[in-house]
Amino acid sequence: MTRDTALAKATEYFETGAFQADLARLVSYRSESQNPAPEARAESQRYLIEAMQPRLEALGFTCETIDNPDPKGGPLLLGERHEGEGLPTILTYGHGDTVLGQEGMWREGLEPWQITEEGDRLYGRGTADNKCQHLVNLAALEAVLAARGSLGFNTRIVLEMSEEVGSVGLPEVFRTYKDRLSADVLIASDGPRLQPDVPTMFMGSRGGTTFDLVVETHEGAHHSGNWGGLLADPAMILAHALACITDVRGQIKVPEWRPDSLTDSVRDALRDLPVAGGEGPAVDPDWGEESLTPAERAFGWNSFAVLAMVSGVPEAPVNAISGWARATCQLRFVIGTDPEEVVPALRRHLDAHGFARVQIQQHDRGFFSATRLDPTHPWAQFVGESIRATAGDLHVLPNLAGSLPNDSFTEILGLPTIWVPHSYRGCSQHAPNEHVLKPVCRDALRVMAGVFWDIGESGFRGG
Repeated sequence: MTRDTALAKATEYFETGAFQADLARLVSYRSESQNPAPEARAESQRYLIEAMQPRLEALGFTCETIDNPDPKGGPLLLGERHEGEGLPTILTYGHGDTVLGQEGMWREGLEPWQITEEGDRLYGRGTADNKCQHLVNLAALEAVLAARGSLGFNTRIVLEMSEEVGSVGLPEVFRTYKDRLSADVLIASDGPRLQPDVPTMFMGSRGGTTFDLVVETHEGAHHSGNWGGLLADPAMILAHALACITDVRGQIKVPEWRPDSLTDSVRDALRDLPVAGGEGPAVDPDWGEESLTPAERAFGWNSFAVLAMVSGVPEAPVNAISGWARATCQLRFVIGTDPEEVVPALRRHLDAHGFARVQIQQHDRGFFSATRLDPTHPWAQFVGESIRATAGDLHVLPNLAGSLPNDSFTEILGLPTIWVPHSYRGCSQHAPNEHVLKPVCRDALRVMAGVFWDIGESGFRGG
């Protein structure tokens, strides 16, 4: 049996329709971690026990489902397939939870909890994020095992059901079960490719933290004719406070939020990477840090966004001055930004600009820290060469623009981390009409079968 045999088996799994049928079963689980209802928590448990554990056991894994130490989090599954001492050990990861299904908001003919095929697209909640992605990796392991009779390495896996609520409890689980999760490398999948037709590999992620800015000026709402010019307008105060955080093109003005980690080597890695095109929205060339390229803004710099903003009752405005205003904000940050200092730095900045009455209320989901592995790391080089051998081309990112619980793998387990995403940027994850592209899924199955074959064939351990 050869490498080509493993790739052929991965291709057959897709072309016979088995992949689509398996993905449809995974999507049918309404595993909404953002839904506090008991039935949603029970669905997360069912996903691990009914959908994941039998498949893993058939692959030769011993599995254990454990409770989340954080009451806000869902259960986790830990598994191990041991082939022998002295072999490489690969840790992989996935999350079976999703954001809310948003029933009634999807385009006509689409439903969140069932697969709908339209041309090259497979629609359904969790297709892109993250059910397709860990299904691809498990199927690739199965293809290698079927082709060779063994993997040639030891495998450990962690599946969580709380990623969409900040991976609550994951750090505590990693500290408790550190010995059972030790490995030579993490190889996992989440996020999008830069372009659908070229695989992407990234070795870290930007950190992310969210918080509310709140202004409360007086009790209740009061007639704007009687009180206009006499009562402070909280929406105006909040708008000016936001305007002091960035300039008119979104360039960050909080000194501590401006990173110093955009080194020449990172610039070299980002040079010529495509961030425009495809089916997503057009990139605004006049937005963000003016001195940086679009790729440097997205992957090498910090970005501030207002996710939502409200004052009064927008759906039924009245002639009254509201007593409050609130904006939900987010900072995505690269390494070199201390996550513990994000809010204190903003507090100092707002006070210095006369906005002491603006409250900062940090969300209780906390934050992911920023991580980055050098593109010249041996594991990055090895996996990159394997992907190129299968696909012919590869986009390499020092870190993803989005945020992942990668800091738990790097800081607690001490692992080099390699992520190979199987979605694309126009997938509508976290929104109605989420979908994956069938050609990307087919290609991803072959790419991952090649990676796992090459590790087992070479016995590579990162040295």
